[in-house]
Order: sequence, then C-alpha cells, then structure tokens
Amino acid sequence: MFASLRRSLGSAVRVMPRPAAILVAGRTFSASTAIRSDKLFVHRNTPENHPGIEFEFTAENKKRAEDILKRYPAQYKKAATIPLLHLAQKQHGWVPIYVMDYVAKLLEIPPMRVYEVATFYTMFNREPVGKYFLQVCTTTPCELCGASNIVKAIEDHLGIKLGETTEDGLFTLVEVECAGACVNAPVMAINEDYYEDLTPETTTKLLDDIKAGKPIKLGPQSARHSCEPAGGPTTLTTEPYGPGFMVRPDL
Repeated sequence: MFASLRRSLGSAVRVMPRPAAILVAGRTFSASTAIRSDKLFVHRNTPENHPGIEFEFTAENKKRAEDILKRYPAQYKKAATIPLLHLAQKQHGWVPIYVMDYVAKLLEIPPMRVYEVATFYTMFNREPVGKYFLQVCTTTPCELCGASNIVKAIEDHLGIKLGETTEDGLFTLVEVECAGACVNAPVMAINEDYYEDLTPETTTKLLDDIKAGKPIKLGPQSARHSCEPAGGPTTLTTEPYGPGFMVRPDL
C-alpha cells in the first residue's frame, strides 16, 4: 500500500510545473542570473606559475620580514600572512603559488592557509601585472564625477580593455571598488600612489609622462593641494580665537 502511495505521489509531483517565481502575500520573488567572477580561484600549473619555481626575499626584505614577525607572539605567527604576502607582492609584482608556498614555510603553517588568504583578498594579484598597475575607482562618488570617462581615456590611449596588459608589459588596467578618496573623485591608484581630481586630459598626460620617464605629481591633478574645497575654503577662514574669548574678565 505504501509503495503504491509513493508511486502515485511521485507521479503527481513530477507533473506539477516548476514555478519561475513564487508569489508570497501578493509579492513576487525571483532570482537574477548568476554572474561569473573575473577572479581566478583555482590553480592550474603553468610554465610561469608552478610549485617548482624558486623564490625568496631579498636581503632587505628578509630583514623587513623579520621585523614584521616580531610584532606577533611566536604561537600566532600566522597573523603575519597578509603583511608578508604584501611584502612579497611588492618585490615580485604578483603572488604565484611558489610565492605563497615560501610565505607558508616562513610562517610554519600549511600552504592552504596562505592560499585561502591570497584568494580571498583581491589586493593580491594572482596573475602577472604590468610594471604600472592602474586601478581606477568606479564606485558611485567617482562614477558621478566621471570615472567611466577616465576608464575610456585610458583604454583608448593604451589600446587595452579593463583587465588587460599592454604588449610591452608596462601597464595593466583594472577597476576597483572605492579607493576611499571620494572627496577627490575621480581617483586612480598607480601601484601604491593615488592620483586624484582626474580628467581624461590629465590622465593621458600622466601615462605619457610615465612612458617618457618624467616625474609625475602625486595626489590631486587639479589646483588643489589636498582635499580642501575645490572653490577654496568656505569656513574657518579667519584666525582662531585666542584663550579667554567670550569669558568674563574675573574668570
């Protein structure tokens, strides 16, 4: 009897159509199409990225690594994973698997613990990048100030698209989420330095000056020196009041 009931219920379930959306209390809920990430999370050995390649810190960076490790108790050395990966990336330009293995050996932890960190944080480049790593912020404040125009100016000037590297290996272009300098939008980081208040013209000039080996100005590319109002200060424009202002003389 139970077998017969299961068969009949199974048949009933199979003929019922699967709804594309669910109606709950008068509201329709549906799922959007999944979008694939542009990040690589699975390692595949390649001629330039496999565990058999040797890597070690330079003498100077070995000293820096020792100083970093001194900040943590011996039993918590693994807490230095991020700063050591950052130091390795500064030296090598990116963090392939053999660099991660080297950091794991320094920290005396399983390599998987380093892989987990390197694949979680997008600040670590797991693929080779150009000598100058261009990171254009396209979050809302920068976008409102013309970030898309900056991206297009770079693409047109260098002949590459987002995520690509120039043939000479000089520039890699990516977009990032919030550089944290919204008051100076639009913003682009070149390696570890910020270039702000950008226009398509000042952006292409930066690129040309880099190619020519000329010194480039850090920070705002406008008349601003920092993050003061673009039109000049509007408050606190007079000398601050001295001690005793508006206080009774007998006090």
